[in-house]
Amino acid sequence: MVRLVLVLGDQLTPDVAALKAADKARDVVVMAEVRGEGTSVPHHPQKIALILSAMRKFAVALAAAGWDVAYSRLDDPENSQTISGELLRRALEFGATEVLATKPGEWRVLRDLEDLPIPVRVLEDDRFLCSEAEFAAWAEGRKQLRMEWFYREMRRKTGLLMEGDKPAGGQWNFDHDNRKPAKADLLRPRPADAVADAVVTEVLDLVEKSFTHFGRLRPFRWATDRKGALAALAEFVAERLPRFGEEQDAMLAGEAVLSHALISPYLNLGLLGPLEVSRAVEDAWKAGKVPIAAAEGFIRQIIGWREYVRGIWGLEGPGYLSRNALGHGRVLPAVYWGGATKVACMAAAVGQTRDLAYAHHIQRLMVTGNFALLVGVDPALVHEWYLSVYVDAFEWVEAPNTIGMSQFADGGLLGSKPYVSSGAYIDRMSDYCGGCAYRVKEKVGEKACPFNMLYWHFLDRHRDRFRANPRMGQMYRVWDGMDAGHREAVLEGAEGVLARLDRGEVV
Repeated sequence: MVRLVLVLGDQLTPDVAALKAADKARDVVVMAEVRGEGTSVPHHPQKIALILSAMRKFAVALAAAGWDVAYSRLDDPENSQTISGELLRRALEFGATEVLATKPGEWRVLRDLEDLPIPVRVLEDDRFLCSEAEFAAWAEGRKQLRMEWFYREMRRKTGLLMEGDKPAGGQWNFDHDNRKPAKADLLRPRPADAVADAVVTEVLDLVEKSFTHFGRLRPFRWATDRKGALAALAEFVAERLPRFGEEQDAMLAGEAVLSHALISPYLNLGLLGPLEVSRAVEDAWKAGKVPIAAAEGFIRQIIGWREYVRGIWGLEGPGYLSRNALGHGRVLPAVYWGGATKVACMAAAVGQTRDLAYAHHIQRLMVTGNFALLVGVDPALVHEWYLSVYVDAFEWVEAPNTIGMSQFADGGLLGSKPYVSSGAYIDRMSDYCGGCAYRVKEKVGEKACPFNMLYWHFLDRHRDRFRANPRMGQMYRVWDGMDAGHREAVLEGAEGVLARLDRGEVV
């Protein structure tokens, strides 16, 4: 009796659950490049190219390991162009009576599998350090699901950066050491670009012909197999990890990477595992090559935040995607799709996203996310944009980060306060403001930074919700202490910015 073993493009791990449960002697692995997945949202061309290239190489590796692999290429004339369609086609071809699948990281794909007319056995994705059941048990009965407390449990579970039952260095969190602006440095180590081989070149040509989505396809710098992913990890640990902690919140014009890892795509595709990545960083600290603040800051992102948002995604279910606690409904401004803007930080973050399919977390949270929240964009549209444009964006990780952390659309489930700021924060953490058409020090007027006026407008229109929040009370006291005429001018200025955006004018 033949079974089909579905391996999706972000499940490129030899011992992923469906493969572990399968029988190499009789089962058929199904992998499919389908237009339906490439256009479910308008994915960045580099993201599509990375996934397709990595899939092709992984399929070759599976075949070399003795698996029977039925692989559908995007330009195959018999390709139905959907995952469901390809499973049905292969079921008829091989006489299969069941499908084995690792749980997808997108509710839409899971629903499509459940709607198939043949039995589908969905297995938990066990590549995470915390199972969905473990997270649910941790969350049960808690009034607040704060990441910090979850992170400590994960430290204890993994033993990472632990000395017995105590945290290494005497504290759990070194975040206060990791909030420094960066300085231009001509000697800064920069990541090496992966060389496009024959497989990648063929895929790039195919993607260029098949998709016209926002984003530049070339130059393409990403590794597309485990060997390349391991090399990228080793390079990061050796060259950029020592400064990762102090620079992780910084932004510099023309410096897309700074000291960031650039390994999130490989983690999320399954080419690297969270524990091996974390241990590589811990080993560097143990060897005295990096400060503990850098090692802890990075490991917190992997075993803390990454596992936490996946837990939230699984716990809350598909309804989470439609949350809109603040009732925002504005359309996404044209700048997000490459439209003209005079706001230097937005131009930098979106331009980098267009060129690289990448921006680091502070650019996403405190520039593009902050602007969308202050403007009042419908969070579903913000979610779709982030899912579309970033090479590492998959629903399970992107949706909680966007809907919860960035847009506060879950009403505070994930974060205790909205991540909003005036231009002052961006000025402190970047060099963007010096080259901006607006003046970050000005609070009102045509030359005033839009973030300044929009920040107070946001607080004013959501006063009933946030005035009692202990983390925001001080800002309301500052606002209330301002001259009434000044407050009126600020709100009028913000309304002017919003009206210009609504008319499609350049802001």
